[in-house]
Amino acid sequence: MHWDNLLNSVGSLMIVATASTKTMVPLRILAIVANCVLIVFYAASHEWVPFALQTVALPLNGYRLYQMMVLIRNVRSAIRGSTTMDWLKPFMSKRHFRKGDILFAKGEEAHEMFCIVTGRFLLHELGIELKPGQVVGELAMLAPDNRRTATLECIEEGEALSITYEQVEELYYQNPTFGFYFLRLATERLFDNINRLQSDLEASKPAQA
Repeated sequence: MHWDNLLNSVGSLMIVATASTKTMVPLRILAIVANCVLIVFYAASHEWVPFALQTVALPLNGYRLYQMMVLIRNVRSAIRGSTTMDWLKPFMSKRHFRKGDILFAKGEEAHEMFCIVTGRFLLHELGIELKPGQVVGELAMLAPDNRRTATLECIEEGEALSITYEQVEELYYQNPTFGFYFLRLATERLFDNINRLQSDLEASKPAQA
């Protein structure tokens, strides 16, 4: 009985510790420790229902910890390499779109960004057709009013991954390096748009002459 009380107390202490932890990696580690302690406790006391719940929670917490460690590793390497979003895909939700669907409209309040997987998607105001692997919608997160600057329409049935700005903020709080990488991605997009506008302006000059 003494060991049962000790294990129960330790497990309860771990749960309290997880509630007071602000960052994800320590939170998952504490959750895994709590799972292990409670599994031993419930097995010793023959309480099989909570034992089963803890055995299910343990691998889930382990998998989430693995995801976060991969994220941190890839973010650190991303700031030294290309601005690809492949490492972020496990944290995004897959969505299916049909021809004619509007993912977002110019002027509306923005809450999420997208990564194109399949199909064809067109940014109307810019005349840009997005290719699989391209990210769109991240600039509105940095805008003072969080408003869309263009309309994105599905012009051929396909799929896209989405992640909310709230989730992006959570990832930033878990690893501030992610914030630097995100700014780099957004800045690259902004300069691409500026260069495209300059090219269009230069191309229109002979026609005016």
